[in-house]
Amino acid sequence: MASSTALSRLSNLRGHLQPSFSPNPNVKVSEEVAEALARGKAVVALESTIICQGMPYPQNLETALQMEAVVRSNGAVPATIAILDGIPCAGLSMGQLEKLAKLGGQVQKIARRDIASIVAMRRNGATTISATMFIASLVGISVFIAGGLGGVQRHGEKTMDISSDLTELGRTRVAVVSAGAKSFLDIPRTLEYL
Repeated sequence: MASSTALSRLSNLRGHLQPSFSPNPNVKVSEEVAEALARGKAVVALESTIICQGMPYPQNLETALQMEAVVRSNGAVPATIAILDGIPCAGLSMGQLEKLAKLGGQVQKIARRDIASIVAMRRNGATTISATMFIASLVGISVFIAGGLGGVQRHGEKTMDISSDLTELGRTRVAVVSAGAKSFLDIPRTLEYL
């Protein structure tokens, strides 16, 4: 009995130290990302809102490529996450990045709550922190790098305008490395909410 419990604990520990990759049929994972996950290599998720909502073309494409290059230069595989034609994707090709960059603001900015409708309507979606975390977790990506974290808007105590990013941080098992909450937010209330 004791040896059975010990084996169970060792197996559980091994699962944390060497997570296994099992493909999720609802997410299209690039070949490079799938191979890295299967071999236990470092994979870092990147959001796609910066491509579509942040800057004009071609600066947005250049920025996306630079972000991926920084991840690669540090020994990890980048997995930019977006929804393309209704299909959640983890790891985008150059053509897919360029498509998002050229469409820019025509692509809807989506949080986790929007994923089902974007998929059902077979539309394109640029993922925010909450959507990126959720899709990354579906395929076993456990680290995500983001720019600014959403939070409580100024006067949020009256409007209840609170980013779903904050809720997702407590719900999804993905580590988020961020520059912090966006400076235009109510920082004290954002910290209180966290």
